[in-house]
Amino acid sequence: MKKILILFVLFSSVQSQSQTYVKFNAATALFAIPNVGIETSIGEKTTFSVDVMASFWESFNGHNPMKFYTLTPEVRYHFKEKYNGFYVGGHAGPDIYEIQKWNYWDTNKYEHGFGYRLGVTVGYNIKLNDKFLLDIFAGGGWHQGFYHGYYNDGTPGRYEKAANWNKSGEWLPYRGGVMLSYKLN
Repeated sequence: MKKILILFVLFSSVQSQSQTYVKFNAATALFAIPNVGIETSIGEKTTFSVDVMASFWESFNGHNPMKFYTLTPEVRYHFKEKYNGFYVGGHAGPDIYEIQKWNYWDTNKYEHGFGYRLGVTVGYNIKLNDKFLLDIFAGGGWHQGFYHGYYNDGTPGRYEKAANWNKSGEWLPYRGGVMLSYKLN
């Protein structure tokens, strides 16, 4: 019980001394793909950000699914000052998906699986006023996926014959947008 109390006091004191923003990605919202997050100060020029993004599209062109869920925890270094100017971040996070990969766009195949991402983000913060800022960013890196491949035209079974999971590793751009951020404290 003492350990829990000590952790609670430590967390509360860090939070009371730090700036924390809640964020909403206006760019992905235009495509009905919600992306929300929170970012808090952890050092003089560093912050910790975590966001979730989800696509609930059963199909984006009539027969190809585009459903995915990502979690992206990230540590960011701000070159000028926190929440103002250029920053770079490193992240690692999991994802779950049911999507047609880019190299199968002209086929009747799609993939259902899970994976992880290791990458970097480059961004720029613009302070709008004391409470709001814009976070313009782009990122990518290595994605390692584990999936089963299926046909989307009613053909039964899997198109690939891997005993357990088929695997795919690729360097990809996989995140970006314009986060509208609101300061909580």
